[in-house]
Amino acid sequence: MEVKIGLTKTSKYAMEVCGDTCDFVERPYGGLTVIIADGQGNGLGAHHTSTMVVNKAVSMISDGARDGAVMRATHDHLYAMKDHKVSCTLTMISADLESETLVISRNTNCPVIVKTDEYETVYDEEVNPIGVHRHTKPRMYEVPMTPGMIVVSYTDGIAHAGRKRTGKEADFNHIMDIIRDNTADDAAYIAKSIMDYALTLDQDKAGDDMTVVVLGITEGSSSSLRIAQYQAVYPF
Repeated sequence: MEVKIGLTKTSKYAMEVCGDTCDFVERPYGGLTVIIADGQGNGLGAHHTSTMVVNKAVSMISDGARDGAVMRATHDHLYAMKDHKVSCTLTMISADLESETLVISRNTNCPVIVKTDEYETVYDEEVNPIGVHRHTKPRMYEVPMTPGMIVVSYTDGIAHAGRKRTGKEADFNHIMDIIRDNTADDAAYIAKSIMDYALTLDQDKAGDDMTVVVLGITEGSSSSLRIAQYQAVYPF
């Protein structure tokens, strides 16, 4: 099987720096973890917060820490460094080859959507962001990895798109239709399509920082060669 990742990100209109940070890291025993953080506020301050959170998580995963421990320790780190005055939402999605499962960890008000050929699940239970409440814990879920699986996560700039322009937020059913109309091979296209939809609602002037991450599990190539490929585009 193969893991395919699609990522799109943009900053709030008229802000040079995006307050969201997203990165992925290879797991010590195989697989990838995607980390998405949305720092409180916008601009450089939010960017510094979210980058600190993501870098802490990347370091711990690289050292072999389990996802639940990473989420709790990252919260404790932000809580201490910012004197429990700054919040940050945090989501981690791990394709863990050691357990052959998908592990989802949430401290965010935005959902994580999982679609397979057999079922659809939306993980959206209420949970606190990290950094403010002393005993904050993540919501965690674990499901078997299967070919054809699509996992989608995004920050609240996507969820609230359109609210400042029309008073109405993004239609969750439309986001689901984008996911249903595509396959795990289309991870990058799904991410771009959701971003395009949100920007259309905001009349191409994003009302908040926006990030969309899509992870697809595919059958993979029949070739015996196992070549990892990554691609990035960074506008400036």
